[in-house]
Amino acid sequence: MSRGRGRPGHDLDSLLRIAAAVFHERGYDGTSMDELAKRLGVTKPAIYHHVSGKQELLRRIVDHALDALLAVTAEPESRSGAAIDRLRHVVRRSVQVLVAEQPFVTVLLRVRGNSEVERAALTRRREIDGFLGELVAEAARDGDLRDDLDPALTSRLLFGTVNSIIEWYRPHAGLDAEAVADAVTKLAFEGLQRRPEPS
Repeated sequence: MSRGRGRPGHDLDSLLRIAAAVFHERGYDGTSMDELAKRLGVTKPAIYHHVSGKQELLRRIVDHALDALLAVTAEPESRSGAAIDRLRHVVRRSVQVLVAEQPFVTVLLRVRGNSEVERAALTRRREIDGFLGELVAEAARDGDLRDDLDPALTSRLLFGTVNSIIEWYRPHAGLDAEAVADAVTKLAFEGLQRRPEPS
């Protein structure tokens, strides 16, 4: 049977979005298929029409997040131009992805390698980390980043800040993706210290 099609409102995309939201709220281990069926307002067999079980749901959710983040690294602005400009672009776009796909990315960032699905996700995540680390190192070699910080540490701190958004961002709190992206980019590339007005 081909999976993916279903009644309007109960298609695979709807299932994945609700499952990501529930995994986000309750954790993967704390979510049962019964809970998912209840949240969807369908029976468990209706879920199994689309996926084979929780592991496949997890795989599809983390793949969704990884695909979105990897797409950022493939954008032309991430691949050409000065390294510092590419880095600024990747930071801004990564924030936008985290805000737009928060439940999916939250699930991804919480995997620990406890299953084959999680280990595969971590392998793909390391590809992204490698790209980001090299971008920071290149900007440092170009002389566009301060030279008293190790580039690997800078990369971890910078993208640790980006990833922390999943812990506190709430869409209804009056901050949209652009406002958050502006704040993170300014903080990362201009710092916190107020600059004197030009005389």
